[in-house]
Amino acid sequence: MSYDNRSVNVSHDAVVVKPERGNMLQSISSPRSHGSKEHPLPQDSEENRGSIGQSSTSVVDQVRSPADDAGVTSSSTICPAPVCRQFWKAGSYNDELSSKSQQPNGKNYLHVHPMFLHSNATSHKWAFGAVAELLDNAVDEIQNGATFVIVDKTTNPRDGTTALLIQDDGGGMDPQAMRNCMGFGFSDKKSDSAIGRYGNGFKTSTMRLGADVIVFSRHSKNQTLTQSIGLLSYTYLTRTGHDRIVVPILDYEFKVSAGEFKPLQDREHFISSLSILLEWSPFSTEAELLQQFDDVGPHGTKVIIYNMWLNSDAKLELDFDSVAEDILIEGSIKKTGSKIVNDHIASRFSYSLRVYLSILYLRIPETFKISLRGKVVEHHNVADDLMHPQYILYKPQAAGSEEAVVVTTIGFLKEAPKVNLHGFCVYHKNRLIMPFWQVISYSSNRGRGVVGVLEANFVEPTHNKQDFEKTVLLQKLENRLKEMTVEYWSCHCVLIGYQVNKKPRLQIPQNVQSAGRQAISPPPGFKAVFPQRNSTSLPRVSVEPVLLEKRKEHPDYVASAASKRKVGNDGFTVPGQDRVEQFIRGSGSQSQDSETVKLMEKNKKLRAKCLDHKVRSQNLEIKAMNLKSEIENAKSEYERLMGELQALGMVKGEHRRNVNA
Repeated sequence: MSYDNRSVNVSHDAVVVKPERGNMLQSISSPRSHGSKEHPLPQDSEENRGSIGQSSTSVVDQVRSPADDAGVTSSSTICPAPVCRQFWKAGSYNDELSSKSQQPNGKNYLHVHPMFLHSNATSHKWAFGAVAELLDNAVDEIQNGATFVIVDKTTNPRDGTTALLIQDDGGGMDPQAMRNCMGFGFSDKKSDSAIGRYGNGFKTSTMRLGADVIVFSRHSKNQTLTQSIGLLSYTYLTRTGHDRIVVPILDYEFKVSAGEFKPLQDREHFISSLSILLEWSPFSTEAELLQQFDDVGPHGTKVIIYNMWLNSDAKLELDFDSVAEDILIEGSIKKTGSKIVNDHIASRFSYSLRVYLSILYLRIPETFKISLRGKVVEHHNVADDLMHPQYILYKPQAAGSEEAVVVTTIGFLKEAPKVNLHGFCVYHKNRLIMPFWQVISYSSNRGRGVVGVLEANFVEPTHNKQDFEKTVLLQKLENRLKEMTVEYWSCHCVLIGYQVNKKPRLQIPQNVQSAGRQAISPPPGFKAVFPQRNSTSLPRVSVEPVLLEKRKEHPDYVASAASKRKVGNDGFTVPGQDRVEQFIRGSGSQSQDSETVKLMEKNKKLRAKCLDHKVRSQNLEIKAMNLKSEIENAKSEYERLMGELQALGMVKGEHRRNVNA
């Protein structure tokens, strides 16, 4: 086929238009639905220039150009940085540099513009949220045998600038999985325990941290070993003025006969992708690219994010230099209040990646380690920091049906009352979504130092996993957590030295004082409300409020109080009636003490059960340690016996030789 510009027909779901020298590459994907039968591309069909991808779930254009030996080496020694290095100002895009896009006439047409990479990444307001997304992928690989994930600083060999490295030893990605990862909206995580869901986290997180990312992944299955290299470069797309997202990918397969990896793509496709990688990635030769697999092992994934974003002060948004074993957010450290507050985990997680990663997961297997800057991150459970803990059962309901059973651990921080921190750490499927969520704004001291931990799998997190979808269930959860905070504070604040705030005494008019009480003089023509002889017979009532936990008002008491008006038989206000109503309300509240006792008994039973489970867990751990010790002893004894057996064999062999001699 022929066009005004030279073109190449490709069997890898892509048609690449290569303009004359000096113009820019344009890639146009063929419209093929996921799972549908493949058909050959019509040679001269305008419809095939549309870019729909697989069921619109993965829109990735595989670039290739005619074979050109000169294209396998980089002509530039320095990989260009994006035009604007500040993330929140990098959304301006000028695609006028590209040649005129060929739009189909009256045909279905869909492609993803490079501006989407930036706008999609703005869902991450917080840089650490983007880092957590990448770690979620590694944690999801625990089921495939992953034992570690590394987060570290590395260097771009092109220009010596700082880059971010994230590497794990999970199952890795085969060529198709690599394309799904680079595409949009595709997720193959079907497990109920998997954190990832939407198939969008890799793109949003990497593009939030830097302008470019290169991925190396090795996968082994059914005695087939493959490795793939993919480049998602906002710099490349903006510099060349592309009007759609282009992702060059190289695929290799290990050939046993040759004893080495061989490219899977045809030569033209391979050379085209390689030439882009060598020009726009941190590596200038194919050998340097392949060298990155040396420490990956038989399976695993390595992600390198480079051309990292700067803040408004033209400094790297992530600070790698202030603390050797940590990564900080530049300019986010705010020292306010006392040292004990500044050093607390609730204050430091917002700017210290090590602190944030220590509480990011509610549970981490002992066989899996998170390494940050060469040092393992110690897992931290916020619930272990609580004094006087209580375990409160909550059963959220929606549409009349019970959604789940949630146990919330609530208590005072061990630093209380010296800290004014409070809130709930809410997890979803083991992943921290809202750290120290402040459900109340406390007045005076009420709620001060109260912290809770819970796992709420019945509400759905937002795409950036930093909040929950605003639903009725979430509103009910927030209201219940407010009640928990107030109830816990009212019952336990005295344990850490706080005084219960009491309502002020009611002001009693002088004309109803018990000593020298005087009758009220009615206006002329009206009878006295109380004769003088009965003025001293009004009952003495206590005006001290009864301190109880917050409960729902009972309609009977409310109706009774509402029916009593402060008007006498003759239509005048009765002195002292306020005190009588206070007495009635106090009596009604006291009648609910039995309910309080029952709730406390239930709470004690639940605490006893939790303690029993904890003891059993400790006993099981001790048994496991003993079994491990016995296994080690058995192995040692086995090795000793094998050594004796070998020595005995040698003696017997020598004896036979002596006899034969």
